[in-house]
Amino acid sequence: MDAFYAAVEQRDNPALCGKPVIVGADPKAGHGRGVVSTASYEARRFGVGSAMPISQAWRLCPHGVYLPVDMEKYAQVSAQVMAILRRATDLVEPVSIDEAFLDVSGSRRALGDGETIARWIKREIRRETSLGASVGVATSKLVAKVASDLRKPDGLVVVPAGTEADFLAPLPVRRLWGVGPKLEEQLAKLGVCTIGDMAALPPARLAHRFGSHGHDLLALAKGLDERPVVGDGGEAKSLGQEHTYDNDTADPARLRRTLLDLADGVAQRLRSHGLRARTITLKYRDEAFRTLTRAETLAAPVDSGNELFRTAWRLFQGVHGPRRVRLLGLYASHFGEAQGQLDLFPEPTSPADRLRDALAKRFGERAVTRASQLRPNPTPPRTR
Repeated sequence: MDAFYAAVEQRDNPALCGKPVIVGADPKAGHGRGVVSTASYEARRFGVGSAMPISQAWRLCPHGVYLPVDMEKYAQVSAQVMAILRRATDLVEPVSIDEAFLDVSGSRRALGDGETIARWIKREIRRETSLGASVGVATSKLVAKVASDLRKPDGLVVVPAGTEADFLAPLPVRRLWGVGPKLEEQLAKLGVCTIGDMAALPPARLAHRFGSHGHDLLALAKGLDERPVVGDGGEAKSLGQEHTYDNDTADPARLRRTLLDLADGVAQRLRSHGLRARTITLKYRDEAFRTLTRAETLAAPVDSGNELFRTAWRLFQGVHGPRRVRLLGLYASHFGEAQGQLDLFPEPTSPADRLRDALAKRFGERAVTRASQLRPNPTPPRTR
C-alpha cells in the first residue's frame, strides 16, 4: 500500500489531501516526542521518512499535519485489503499490515496472467477502499518486492521471466535483502555500488569476505530466490468464509440468510479457481463461546451455492440448540480427488451461476443476490 497510514487519514479527512501528513506524533507530548510511522508523499518531498524522530520531522516540515497512530482503524482497512488479495489466490503471505506476497500461479486459468491479476487487485483496492497500491510482478519474492517499490505511488512493474538479473543490475546494492548501511559500506570498499557490481564479483571473493552470507547475496544479486509464498500453512486445502454477528442472534430467518450468503460466497470462490469440492464443513459458535464443527462428504464434488447451502443447513440443524449464535462459518475442501465413475461426466456449472459470476465480475459481488436475501421494508407507523 502507498503511504498507508497517511493515505487512510487523507481519505477519511479530505481537507488533508495535498498536505504533508506525518503519522506517529504523540499528541500528549507535542512535536518533541514520537517516531514517524508513515509520511505522505507530500511530506516526503521535505525529507521526512519512516522511523525518523518526530522532532527531526518537525524541523524539516514545520507546516506539516502531525497525527497520532490510529492502529485500530488501520487494521480494519488492512483486513479489507487482505480480503481482496485472497479473492485472487489463497496463497497470500502478509508481511506487515500493508504489504503481502501472493503466489498467483494457480489463478492464471481463472483470472489471467500476472499483470492482469495485478491490475485487477489495484482496481479492486481502489474501488473498495479508495486507496492506492503498488504491485510488482515477477518470478520470485525478491524481484517482486523490488519491482513493487520502483514506481510508487500507484505503480505497477512487471519483470518477465529470464530478465531478473538485467532488471536488478543497475539498482543500488542496498535494494537487496540483508544489505543495511554497514554492509553497504563494506561492499563499497570492494567497488560494489550496484546489484550488477555484486553479481559480477567472483564467488570466492564474496565467500572469503562474508562467508556463507556472501553466497546468499550473490544468488540474490542474480535474481535467484527460491523461497515460496507461504499462506495458511502452504498450499490451500480448503476455501471458506465466516461471519461473526455484532449481536448474538437466535432469529431463524437471519441465520438462514447468513448460511445462504456464506454458501454463495464460497461457491463463487470455488468457481473462480476452477475448483469443485466434496467435503463441506460447518463452523458453529454459540453465545457461550462453545465452538462445534461438523462436516459431510458428498458423493460428487460441487461448486453450486445451492448444493453448499443444502448441506450446510442439514449440518446446522444438527448442532443448533436453544442458545443464540455468535458465529457461523462454511468451508469447502477435498478438491479434485478421483471419484471414479461419478467424475467422468460432472454436472456443468448451472447457467444461473455462470450469469451470476459474469455479473459479479463486471459490476461487483453484490450486483445480484437472491430474493430470499432481500429484507422487506418495515411497515411504516400509521398516524392519525
